[in-house]
Amino acid sequence: MASHTPKNEQPTPPADPVTSPFPQTTFPEDAFADRHIGPSPEDIQAMVATLGYDSLGALMDAIIPAGIRLGRSLALAEGLGEQAALKSLGAIADQNQVWRSYLGLGYHNTITPPVIQRNVLENPGWYTQYTPYQPEIAQGRLEALLNFQTLVTDLTGLEIANASLLDEGTAAAEAMTLSFNARKQKGVKTFWVSAACHPQTLEVVKTRALPLGIEVIVGDHREFDFQTPIFGTLLQYPATDGAVYDYSEFVTQAHAAKALVTVAADLLSLTLLKPPGEFGADIAVGSTQRFGVPLGYGGPHAAYFATQNTFARKLPGRLVGISKDTYGKPALRLALQTREQHIRRDAATSNICTAQVLLAVIASMYAVYHGPEGLRHIATRIHHHALTLAAALTEAGFSLGPDPIFDTLRVTVGDRQAAILDRAAAHRINLRVLDPETLVVALDETVTEVDVQDLITVFTGHPSTPPPVTRQQGQPQGIAPTKSLQYPNTPIPQYPTSLLRPPSSPYLTHPVFHRYHSETEMLRYLHRLQAKDLSLTAAMIPLGSCTMKLNATAEMVPITWPEFGQIHPFAPLAQTQGYQRLFQDLETWLAEITGFAGISLQPNAGAQGEYAGLLVIREYHRQRGDHHRTICLIPESAHGTNPASAVMAGMTVVAVKCDRDGNIDVADLRTKAEKHADTLAALMVTYPSTHGVFEEGIRDICDLIHTHGGQVYMDGANMNAQVGLCRPADFGADVCHLNLHKTFCIPHGGGGPGVGPIGVQSHLQPFLPGHSLVAQVGGAQAIGSVTSAPWGSASILPISWMYVAMMGAAGLKQATAVAILNANYIAKRLEGHYDILYTGKNGLVAHECILDLRPFKQSAQVGVEDVAKRLIDYGFHPPTMSWPVAGTIMVEPTESEAKAELDRFCEAMIAIREEIRAIEAGRADRDNNLLKRAPHTAEDLVSAWDRPYERRQAVFPTAWTQNAKFWPAVNRIDQAYGDRNLQCACLPMDAYGPVDS
Repeated sequence: MASHTPKNEQPTPPADPVTSPFPQTTFPEDAFADRHIGPSPEDIQAMVATLGYDSLGALMDAIIPAGIRLGRSLALAEGLGEQAALKSLGAIADQNQVWRSYLGLGYHNTITPPVIQRNVLENPGWYTQYTPYQPEIAQGRLEALLNFQTLVTDLTGLEIANASLLDEGTAAAEAMTLSFNARKQKGVKTFWVSAACHPQTLEVVKTRALPLGIEVIVGDHREFDFQTPIFGTLLQYPATDGAVYDYSEFVTQAHAAKALVTVAADLLSLTLLKPPGEFGADIAVGSTQRFGVPLGYGGPHAAYFATQNTFARKLPGRLVGISKDTYGKPALRLALQTREQHIRRDAATSNICTAQVLLAVIASMYAVYHGPEGLRHIATRIHHHALTLAAALTEAGFSLGPDPIFDTLRVTVGDRQAAILDRAAAHRINLRVLDPETLVVALDETVTEVDVQDLITVFTGHPSTPPPVTRQQGQPQGIAPTKSLQYPNTPIPQYPTSLLRPPSSPYLTHPVFHRYHSETEMLRYLHRLQAKDLSLTAAMIPLGSCTMKLNATAEMVPITWPEFGQIHPFAPLAQTQGYQRLFQDLETWLAEITGFAGISLQPNAGAQGEYAGLLVIREYHRQRGDHHRTICLIPESAHGTNPASAVMAGMTVVAVKCDRDGNIDVADLRTKAEKHADTLAALMVTYPSTHGVFEEGIRDICDLIHTHGGQVYMDGANMNAQVGLCRPADFGADVCHLNLHKTFCIPHGGGGPGVGPIGVQSHLQPFLPGHSLVAQVGGAQAIGSVTSAPWGSASILPISWMYVAMMGAAGLKQATAVAILNANYIAKRLEGHYDILYTGKNGLVAHECILDLRPFKQSAQVGVEDVAKRLIDYGFHPPTMSWPVAGTIMVEPTESEAKAELDRFCEAMIAIREEIRAIEAGRADRDNNLLKRAPHTAEDLVSAWDRPYERRQAVFPTAWTQNAKFWPAVNRIDQAYGDRNLQCACLPMDAYGPVDS
């Protein structure tokens, strides 16, 4: 059955020439658009003139295909000033009610140490960094992530951990996928999940299993007899209702049945409980949210994933490993599958763009700041409060769930439930309703004796003094304090020996977790790491397809407001009316900007948006009886995440060629669309193209796919070249994901957080992602959850709200035009020095351009890496290397960069070209030259010098580098050595040389 895409409800009006000048509105003193956009009006006019045009509007006429122009202004309000926007958003935030939420479900209130909040979460030196693909200028962040990996492996008792995933549900789904791909019985496609798992985790697992043809069985681990062949299992530790089970016998039986065992474990509880690796688990997953990361109505939070070294090459996401630089100095970089997963494309087992780096940094620094004793003290104090509450409720006649527990109580209340909930509401306390006669109470780090008293009052109806909790005679005392901070009043955890973490299992023994416990030391450590990383605070980061634009302070301020940060994701909707208003505004604005009928804010990364969009398409076909439509056409130039997402969505990838101009080869597309007409599910296309041009035939391409029954999925990575000028829904896209961490200013945070909402045409609205715990989410025929929280990473959505509210329709359109102008200005200035690989009509590009460095390989033995590393010496982060074409770099300046910064970058690139010419002419050695030895460090400057070029030329190639030098922390890193000698946990401190004590 052929599918049909209905015409857009609001037809595109005839395109009118965009020849009138873009508005140069006079703004009030706190206006935002002219602060966000880098070039001044005078600079804009000068750059336009350099390109040979009279106005910015005329330039847009020459670049944007006439057939897709919007032809009208966006129906958005005029931009607000910074203070007015903050005031408006403050009024929205006031509609949220911050109650004490003891709901659990893997989410707990926590205390973010102020030194970490101010110096990491609120610090642009940390949140404006890019993914550490250039490790020489990312050593600080990589060290923080190595600390994170060490924290996870130590507490879980497993051998290797990645550098974070999106959330606990995603991590559990990735564990299922790893278990499936590693299964010993290839015909087995059944995964067993404990009913004691968090319900949202179970739903994400089911969503991921469905397109892969995996059957999920849910049951009680105490009753499963292993007669049904399974390839893997998932357990919760402690269980969602608080019970702590001894799973050792179950694990033994699972292994005998050739199944891998995944344990979703509360990481903080593992300071007291036996680690999963020590009772036989193959994989451990979970959230690090309670390590100082605010609740934030569900995210962003860093999940963890740990396993055995056997599965190192199957580990999802990113992995930080230790290698060495040119001189043998230890150096960190992303290892193994970080590159391999991208190269594998449709053979990839996961998406690499699924990390929460900034949040992982916060969690790791929380562990560094508190140390092992501090973490154990926090865990034990929470445990003691839970035991105190349990004793009081037992004395009051309530029946509790099974012993032992860590922080969560299951309380049978019978017909008293309504009265208890009324008293809880009077105290502004949220309790979890498990069933009509049972409540669950999950305690956290913020709980005090007063909170415990209030809970007793809520349950009993009258104040009472809780009975004392004492240690039983002979009760194991766990691990004794090791060093530094002392906690003489720490209660003794009450666990049987079989469950207690034994003294033979120490954790966080590395000096980094013992050295920085005073705020002075912590502050200096954070600053020292920050100084090793190049962020937007130092220079332009001109990465093609990654849109490293300004993340304005006014946009960032609200994310740490308690009204946004301290809300549990499953708090009653009556308490989150501010968030609901925020979501409604964003959905309305994004729908207008894209032309789509419906928006889902749930996906919490761009790659997750790809996956969600493809699942919506899959469900659309299935609801129409077209179960056989599984072919996904993807251009060879597509992002590496595209084919990986398609495979995860149960589709078969068929590659489509590109022509010599970098556009989709329409003839090849037509041939393959006709060949697969009966089974065609979708085309994934990026627009403007991955090669950085507006393809003239995009409407025809979309029509071709629709003619053959498919749907058009548009990758929104380049949406920042469309906003205000054209809309994907108007020229044929059925689904599009939006990178709010690119186009709409949520910062990259060193490789995460991100938000990847999807927009859909009206015929796909019924299938938008839902959520089992919140009925109001998703369409009438919703696919399951793709993330754990109903609205994904809700707490950073205020950033995009502020951006759109402050820019307004005129500002957004101006930003898009200037982004395109800046890219074309760079291309024009580098003309004659570098070849621009692809251009559109009139020899112009979109918002990014590809510089072809391949000729230099033959003429000077200079490769793309040599140019990239030399650019570091000039104070810039290198552009995107060897993608989408090997041997090239892709440059994207964004609208935020001023003309002076663009000129500085161009002058650096021209100077590097002259250095290449010196090699070509024989004036410089082909093997020992400025490019081959780059980047140069401060240590190079003071070391013995035996090079055929001057020191000053190496480290201070320009006047501006003499005034504001950014020094790489290490010389060029030997990537292969690190992969051959894989080490992904902290080295001894002396390996890095002398450090302050």
